[in-house]
Amino acid sequence: MLFKEKKLLEKGAVLKFEKFLNGEPTTMGAFKEGEALTLRLTLSRKLGIVSPQLSLCRDGKEKFYINFEFKEFKLGIDTYELNLKLEKGLWFYELVLNSLISKSINNLDFELKEQSENPFTLLIYAKEFSTPDFLKGSVMYHIFVDRFFKGKGEVTLHGRLIEDWDSIPDYQKKVGDSLPNDNFYGGNLWGIIEKLDFLKTLSVNVIYLSPIFSSPSNHRYDTSDYEEVDSILGGNKALYALIEEAHKRKIKIILDGVFNHTGSDSRYFNKAGNFDTIGAYQSKNSPYHNWYNFYNFPDEYEAWWGIKILPRLNHSYKPCFNYFTETVLKKWLDIGIDGWRLDVADELSNGFLKAVRKSTKECGDKAIIGEVWENAVTKSAYGERKEYFWGEELDSVMNYPLRTAILDLLIKRNTNLFYNTVTELYTSYPKAVVHSLMNILSTHDTERIITLLGDNGKSENKDNDTLATLTLSEYEKKNAIKLMKIATVIQYTLFGFPSLYYGDERGLEGYHDPFCRRGYPWTEESELIEHYEFLGKVRMNHPSLKDGDFEFIYVDENSLAYRRKNKEDRIDVYVNLSKEKKKILKKEIEGESAKIFE
Repeated sequence: MLFKEKKLLEKGAVLKFEKFLNGEPTTMGAFKEGEALTLRLTLSRKLGIVSPQLSLCRDGKEKFYINFEFKEFKLGIDTYELNLKLEKGLWFYELVLNSLISKSINNLDFELKEQSENPFTLLIYAKEFSTPDFLKGSVMYHIFVDRFFKGKGEVTLHGRLIEDWDSIPDYQKKVGDSLPNDNFYGGNLWGIIEKLDFLKTLSVNVIYLSPIFSSPSNHRYDTSDYEEVDSILGGNKALYALIEEAHKRKIKIILDGVFNHTGSDSRYFNKAGNFDTIGAYQSKNSPYHNWYNFYNFPDEYEAWWGIKILPRLNHSYKPCFNYFTETVLKKWLDIGIDGWRLDVADELSNGFLKAVRKSTKECGDKAIIGEVWENAVTKSAYGERKEYFWGEELDSVMNYPLRTAILDLLIKRNTNLFYNTVTELYTSYPKAVVHSLMNILSTHDTERIITLLGDNGKSENKDNDTLATLTLSEYEKKNAIKLMKIATVIQYTLFGFPSLYYGDERGLEGYHDPFCRRGYPWTEESELIEHYEFLGKVRMNHPSLKDGDFEFIYVDENSLAYRRKNKEDRIDVYVNLSKEKKKILKKEIEGESAKIFE
């Protein structure tokens, strides 16, 4: 651990705080239940520190103190050790040295302060916890199905079909305006089958699909029927065919599980009366009535973020709970999908997530990835500490903190935030999770990465009418591509796996939703495709990118380098954000570029 107290360092004082697991040094901050962890404190006697202690508390419990055990004095240096064997759960700890207390910077490095500010985290997880091997070392491709490709298979159309594939999607004029999202461009599952061989050229071996179940909208986050694939996508038949063809090519299929809420226009709620079931909105005698929370029947009910077309589900009602954790999950897992991405995972209770994991793992080595926007170890939501990685819930999360750090690195040249964010993630999560993180740059919920890297503030305070048609100039796009290549080198070589959002490989632009959901530009040529092909081959050919250890080997104000290494392989990645050619650890790197050294 790096200690940053300048006054003491200037005196030449030694102060090290290290962790050891089974006698080996480690920077990790998550360990299996039953593992014995040793904390070692090495400090100069001239610092005058007497009886160093560790303050420790289990999340939500009282803090208590443990004395370090003195081990030896040698050449003016005292060594102390403390052995810990803790119960499963989230713990917080601090180093206490006389009147000073450690302040964690990134769960590894620390400063000393006069009062408690930011403790280290220590996660103890179930000893049997593991994550699917197929996620590690993989390349994921995220498809918003309606906008990817029109295949030739059988479909049944509904809604408004947009003939011009390249046209701008419908959008709200201002926040709060109603938007039915009933404009369909006709992308379907048959189209994905036709493009599987193209995806293999990008080394894709996992496809994550936006919601595909029946819905009146193009995004399908307002599900009508969880047991039927939308007819406009080709129905159940098309999904069966996609699974078969994808598996022939050793590509896994992940579906989007929207289990926090349904659509109001669904067979469960049936507000519009379009289904032959008696929905919760129609009668208190409906078998689905208790699946929802009504404040004043029928028009006042709990809805996701107050959006009335998205009535929130009541998972405390056992028939509702069982329908999703047993019927829906297992139906599609048994058919052959390879896992779920869980929409708004923060709003799903720990109990529900545990049941999801149990049912999913009963169907084989399937994946469960949560939509979580913050550090998933310390995340709390709705007054509940989340237990995502205690070993009974998620395998992975969407790595939004990394996305933020990469953007800050490239737009603001903030190497410090990048270093701290990456270090915190690596030292907070279980190692099995670290190698399974879903590393994103663009998603259906965010601006396109190339747009953000080329914007330079020109979209600030612009209304949607402007954003709908605002694009990068040729000069702006050229510079954005240069930065995007750096971003993707990091995305593809850091711990976890890259998730490529459809169209990014062709430089597809777009501001916030729905402008980030345009039709795939199949006729566009882009130098980025060759770049993505290269990165995919790097991942496939280097086992260190599957499960190798990670460490920073250099960081300064405008450049950095890190290493991935396992017993078979090593890769070093160098990033130079300055305008000039720079020598980093004896390697010459062009200005504004990233390079991989094998």
